[in-house]
Amino acid sequence: MASRAGFIARGAWRLREAAGWRADRWTVGALAVAALAALPIMAILFAALDSGGDAVGHLAATVLPRYVANTAALMGLAGLTAAVIGTGCAWLVSAAQFPGRRLFSWALVLPLALPAYIAAYLYADLLDFSGPVQAGLRAITGWEAGDYAFPSIRSLGGGAFVLGLVLYPYVYLLARAGFAAQGRTRFLAARSLGAGPWRAFRTVALPGARAGIAGGLALVLMEVLADFGVADYFAIPTFSTGIFRTWLAMGDKAGALKLAAFMLVFVIALVVLEARTRRGRTSGRAVPDRASDAPLVALSPLGKALAVIACAIPLLLGFAIPVGWLGWLAASERALAATGSLAEYAQGSLWLGLGAALVCILAALLLAFAQARSSSHTTRAAIRVATLGYALPGALLAVGLLAPLGLLDGALTRFARDTLGYSGGLILTGTSAVLVYALAVRFLTVAYNTLESGMAAIPPSLDAAARSLGAGPARVLARIYAPLLSPSLAAAAALVFIDTLRELPATLILRPFNLETLATRTYRLASDERLVEASVPALILLVAGLLPVLLLTREKRRGRA
Repeated sequence: MASRAGFIARGAWRLREAAGWRADRWTVGALAVAALAALPIMAILFAALDSGGDAVGHLAATVLPRYVANTAALMGLAGLTAAVIGTGCAWLVSAAQFPGRRLFSWALVLPLALPAYIAAYLYADLLDFSGPVQAGLRAITGWEAGDYAFPSIRSLGGGAFVLGLVLYPYVYLLARAGFAAQGRTRFLAARSLGAGPWRAFRTVALPGARAGIAGGLALVLMEVLADFGVADYFAIPTFSTGIFRTWLAMGDKAGALKLAAFMLVFVIALVVLEARTRRGRTSGRAVPDRASDAPLVALSPLGKALAVIACAIPLLLGFAIPVGWLGWLAASERALAATGSLAEYAQGSLWLGLGAALVCILAALLLAFAQARSSSHTTRAAIRVATLGYALPGALLAVGLLAPLGLLDGALTRFARDTLGYSGGLILTGTSAVLVYALAVRFLTVAYNTLESGMAAIPPSLDAAARSLGAGPARVLARIYAPLLSPSLAAAAALVFIDTLRELPATLILRPFNLETLATRTYRLASDERLVEASVPALILLVAGLLPVLLLTREKRRGRA
């Protein structure tokens, strides 16, 4: 009996040792993904530490103050616009009853489907001197050029206006969740003590939703920092446009890397802000005590009319008007005549999106499985690093990857030429491989978050039962997790594919010369003031962007049902 017990104990110890080793293998895989994702950040930090004081001083004396000031101003104005619109609409929809409230509750998310650079093209076409707005104004009043003053949309204020209108749904969604998580008791208690609706909102409801509002604002600021299309089209010197021009127009790779290092300071600050607000949203959460759907604030007939107007204006300006104008342009004969080569650009977008989606779901599946198999701090840290790509602007990612991969590519090309007789150009950077790599780093977070939610729905007992029958981790992944995660895998692939279609700065910098996508084609035509020809590919990008937005609103409604 003693020998049998010893045999069983030794067997159990060996099983635990083998299981731990297998878990370490998945941790090593997660570390490898994290290392690949962190490569651009490491390259930028290395370039910043390796640069001399003279180079930094030259930047500080020339372009850096302008880039810092314009980037900060654009972020501040766009963030303020998004915060005011998103918070105000979220409170109205959450606390009041007015005509069209149910429609506005989900329709206010629709501006997220419109890429900011396309909104910039459309508003510039609408509001320029020769556009329909000013032309109609002159026709009504009889004014001539110089008789009136009209604010220029191609300015820093115009860029903040467009970005704020398109990005406010981030604040709206999280602010509305914050208001919904609050109970009725505290707000009604404040009202019973004599506080008016505005004071009760300011002292009770708003502080309770502060973490959600700050989280949405952090996402808005990340998007504004990463923006290239709006800033470039409106001629606003920001870090994104500065990196792009320094790298491609001036050929100064070292200068672009130094600018990227300064931009990284903004990125780190926003990542810290977003992480702190996420902890605030997940800890100490209040339990809702709403026993009825009665509104917290009773509106007068005039108040209801003002609430409808307040919710309708951002929806009209952020979605309905630009989309209506885009549809009008796309229906013209000139736009339809320019679709002859559209299949070529769509094919480029298709293959690029499929490649990025495949890499993302494979990497995300590895990370999600490593998280399920190991709860070590190393694994969690690796996953956190691997999913930082959502905060990295496309221009920063591009220059951060080209620097180290350019050295590797040169070495590989010389080796292939000397040993294999290779006579072509660069092996890596002359193809779409580097672009797929950059896009996978940027959108891996989207795929991982989708798979993580699906993984949480799988009972751990299934894994334990399979392991007890002798199945290894790879077999468990292939036979149990992959089939059960198939809806999440499909959703993750679709989301990454759509984000890849819309990505502009990284694609412009890293694409090979023979690759044109719908996004780059739209950008080039709009830059040449050929917006009518650009309207059809822009409309395709808009329709593609509607899919995740509609899925999001569907999940929100299902969660409340």
